[in-house]
Amino acid sequence: MTIRLYDTSARQIRDFTPLTPGCVSIYLCGATVQAAPHIGHIRSGLNFDIMRRWFAHRGYDVTFVRNVTDIDDKIIRKGAEQDRPWWSIGYENERAFNAGYEALGCLPPTYEPRATGHVPEMIEMMRGLIERGHAYEADGSVYFDVRSFPGYLELSNQDLDDLRQPDEGVSGKRDPRDFAMWKATKPGEPDWETPWGRGRPGWHLECSAMAHKYLGSAFDIHGGGLDLIFPHHENEIAQAKAFGDEFARYWVHNAWVTMSGEKMSKSLGNSVLVSEMVKNWRPIVLRYYLGTPHYRSMIEYSEESLREAEAAFGRIEGFVQRATEKAGRTVPPAAEVPPAFAEAMDDDLGVPHALAIIHTTVRQGNSALGADDKDEAIARLAEVRAMLGVLGLDPLDPHWADGSGGGDELHGVVDTLVRLVLQQREAARERKDWGTADAIRDQLTQSGLVIEDSPDGPRWTIANR
Repeated sequence: MTIRLYDTSARQIRDFTPLTPGCVSIYLCGATVQAAPHIGHIRSGLNFDIMRRWFAHRGYDVTFVRNVTDIDDKIIRKGAEQDRPWWSIGYENERAFNAGYEALGCLPPTYEPRATGHVPEMIEMMRGLIERGHAYEADGSVYFDVRSFPGYLELSNQDLDDLRQPDEGVSGKRDPRDFAMWKATKPGEPDWETPWGRGRPGWHLECSAMAHKYLGSAFDIHGGGLDLIFPHHENEIAQAKAFGDEFARYWVHNAWVTMSGEKMSKSLGNSVLVSEMVKNWRPIVLRYYLGTPHYRSMIEYSEESLREAEAAFGRIEGFVQRATEKAGRTVPPAAEVPPAFAEAMDDDLGVPHALAIIHTTVRQGNSALGADDKDEAIARLAEVRAMLGVLGLDPLDPHWADGSGGGDELHGVVDTLVRLVLQQREAARERKDWGTADAIRDQLTQSGLVIEDSPDGPRWTIANR
């Protein structure tokens, strides 16, 4: 068994060999909490949640670090615009991100450090870089000297002579291509004391410092969205390696959610907030929609594609429900997934191919149900649950079954009420009052429910949009 991953730095799929046998260390660039999350933000966390689940299924002990950037130009600007403390903006949106991750079934990280809690580690790293000649202080700010690090831009495959760093709103650089690790204090902005004066962290320094603290000088996988390759990840590498760390051995990047061909972004006004989406779509359906395309493939958002995802997941969920009813008990997931599913997941987390295996198994299970082959149906159900569990999509998992996935909290109440109505319908049918029975069914249908008569009695599901 060998898991293979596309390594951005190598520009090819590589066999994964962990630093420590049996263990995997992952650092994911998490949220910059200047605003509530849209589904494009959550996709990254969801993709790496699936990666983490697959490593765990393969028997690895996973350490998963996902940071929070709670100090940033945009956060400070939002605070000023809303006449609120900058930290209240960050905290409010950090909670919104965590609510979004939880709603879509992402496991909590092993560690979730905040940038503002790691200023001493940043100072230590800057001091070491200045001593080694890779950084310098100017006007109270600290800059990284990009020409001092020969490997700069190897990740993004750019030419230094053509480089233009994003505007950082700072001055005093020796070279315009140098980037700020620490920004000198400005009136009205938060600041911390350092040997070079008061100021606040630059965006890139925090991740290098926190990865070093929680994962050491070398770790297995660094992840994030494609938009972070430059400047953020390029600058992280420069800082960490110039400091003396080996840093990440594999770089894995997920693609975007787009609208009309453009990256979903609040600045473009085309975002779809998670908090609004879960009011209209079941969170497990959103997870299916965002998590089942390959992580390196763009997702073009549309209501139509969401409805298709809802229908596709409904077919899987319907089988799980019917087979569970046939079994007369909760059938636990199989200890192992089918070999074809494992092969797909080992091959750069090939979720689309793995999903095809799930649908094939569902069809086999439905055929067994149709033939009243209980043992075969139960065997297929166990396999389906095992595969869905890897993807975080098992409808019988307590996260979804107990309503904690958001949007499902009334399911038990609704189920009780619907079954009472269905009992009235059955009583009408037994006394051959077909008019009343049909009227009850029509009323339930108008309420958005689908009623299916089966040998084991009627069952209900929510109609697809």
